[in-house]
Amino acid sequence: MRSSHFPARSVLFRKEPNGVTYRVPALIYLSSSKRLLAFCEERLSPADSQAHLLVMRKGIFHRNYVEWEDMHVLASALLPGHRSMNPCPVYDEFTGTLFLFFIAVLGHTSESYQLVTGKNVTRLCYICSTDAGDTWSPVTDLTQKVIGDTIKVWATFALGPGHGIQLKSGRLIIPAYTYHIECKECFGQLCQTAPHAFCFHSDTHGRIWRFGEVVPGPESVECQMASVDEEDGSNVLYCNARSPLGYRVQALSLDDGAVFQEGQLVHRLVEPRNGCHGSIIGFPAPLNLYHRLKSPVQEPFSLAPHHNASPEFLTPTWVVYSHPTSSTARKDMGVFLSLFPRDPHSWHGPWVIYEGPSAYSDLAYLELPPSPGEPPAVAFACLFECGTKTAYDEISFSIFTLYELINNIPQNLHLGYEEGDRCETQQDNVSEACWAQRCETQKDICVRKRRKRSNLMTMCSLC
Repeated sequence: MRSSHFPARSVLFRKEPNGVTYRVPALIYLSSSKRLLAFCEERLSPADSQAHLLVMRKGIFHRNYVEWEDMHVLASALLPGHRSMNPCPVYDEFTGTLFLFFIAVLGHTSESYQLVTGKNVTRLCYICSTDAGDTWSPVTDLTQKVIGDTIKVWATFALGPGHGIQLKSGRLIIPAYTYHIECKECFGQLCQTAPHAFCFHSDTHGRIWRFGEVVPGPESVECQMASVDEEDGSNVLYCNARSPLGYRVQALSLDDGAVFQEGQLVHRLVEPRNGCHGSIIGFPAPLNLYHRLKSPVQEPFSLAPHHNASPEFLTPTWVVYSHPTSSTARKDMGVFLSLFPRDPHSWHGPWVIYEGPSAYSDLAYLELPPSPGEPPAVAFACLFECGTKTAYDEISFSIFTLYELINNIPQNLHLGYEEGDRCETQQDNVSEACWAQRCETQKDICVRKRRKRSNLMTMCSLC
């Protein structure tokens, strides 16, 4: 049953009467300065070919509210003759440097034109700030230095969109995806492409950047990533990506993004037709909840303290995910929770936080100041596209706590299980090979259908 409770919502960017539209939100929280930075594209119309500039609003986070400054244009986030798109902020905790990555696309060249012709006119760029977004550096174009000749086999590429992350090692991760040229037809005039997620990364605090191998399959497009610690001490880089196959795709990397394993369809996380961008954020599991929720005994959720944690216990990472919940249209923004992200069946939800047209989103993790004698409260901020007539009327901002999320997830969720999960789990244990075969069969059918399309334009993802 859908919850009737919605978190409070503030509109940060609103479509203007002259048609100027704000799209593709990105959000980052700087805990050291208690600042929230909200970025997005300013477009002359909702179309991706009409993107123009990047804009930003800064918010000061107080215990019960956020005080937002006025919007301003990021004037240095621009290459002459190009339009700036797909903001992707990442903060280096070691140096205090905030990077804002984005792509710069030549003129009004559309993504679909690049996919059909294979003529890549996209550049990899960033600006940076050492004062929490008050001032910004001139633009740096990394395309030749980082991508080099590989760009010849990429019909196009893009970032995120949304936040990047920093691993415990200090590695900076920028999620990305590319349309790899599979073959050319009509004497090289038309391209057949396949999309794959991957990441750019830096182990030198942003001085040198490289990129890893792509997710082999199934098809994966816009993505975000989270560093996931597990109770046994292992760590994986978790990628959650948009897909045209009706469900999200997830993939794991055991070497911090250098190589990704084969992706999996996540049947609990549905995509509308052509898919839609979604956001993930990882956070340390609250110990007072973890042991209670992992128990197979059916009891209601509770936030009461649990004191049986072993001294050797390593705090695992939970992941929150935001995305439109409808399988037919971009509408009804929902939030999901996974206690064990590497398991594609572990997602619970959704809690619908906005009813109506909605699309792209970005999440941030916050720790609210504790009350006397209490641990900090876990909270999340969500910046998302929404509206009453279309999903692109405005970009709104909401904050909600983990307590609210758990309380508003459908009530058949108990301690990590939903009704029917036990049957699914038993079936998976008995016939894992059959399940894998079914997924592969479905993927192959979708791929064959895609390759038979006569109109290559339908291979483009809608922005």
